[in-house]
Amino acid sequence: MPRALDGPRLSPRSGRAKQLVVFLHGYGADGNDLIDLGQSWAGLMPDAAFASPHAPEPCGMAPMGRQWWELTFRDPAERWRGSVKAAPDLDHFLDQELQRHGLAQGALALVGFSQGAMMALHCGLRRPVPPAAILAYSGTLVGPEHLGTVKTKPPVLLVHGDQDTIIPVDALFETMAALGKAEIPCQWHLASGVAHGIDPEGLRHGGLFLAQNFGLK
Repeated sequence: MPRALDGPRLSPRSGRAKQLVVFLHGYGADGNDLIDLGQSWAGLMPDAAFASPHAPEPCGMAPMGRQWWELTFRDPAERWRGSVKAAPDLDHFLDQELQRHGLAQGALALVGFSQGAMMALHCGLRRPVPPAAILAYSGTLVGPEHLGTVKTKPPVLLVHGDQDTIIPVDALFETMAALGKAEIPCQWHLASGVAHGIDPEGLRHGGLFLAQNFGLK
């Protein structure tokens, strides 16, 4: 039985949703961490509803935060196991949220940061109907060796700071190479001088990418 997720939401500026953008926060944060990005993109996507669920588990390293799965850094397989475990919870939330707005499966975009970017790529590439777009900030593809089971190929944008010491920038190039080998369309933006975070230029690139893949630009 999937664990129920909930979190902050923003209604579409126009009043009626035609698209849904779901934010997936990083390790130790919660849904409040990213929801305000929707305000930044509302002008580009006035018909988009935004939702930012809290991850299903309390964070062991940040008691006020949440985690998609536990990180110990001792087991190289923990990211894959964690993604697989959390995927049904996220998929259930996505299905419910789309249904709540009366939207088709393809009217969805996933935006993740760090551990949330890993979840966005993991789930987004395995949805029965592909999302319109996947935007991954400061993350990486978990389990590239498992991409052979992926049936859908939604467009992906990877954004990464070249000064990131939490998830080094090599992760961008490794993810890009794996997606390219699987013939999954992938763009990337390297943020100069940026550490583990999202700068205004990365935010601008991300918003335009979403709007374009929703057919708005």
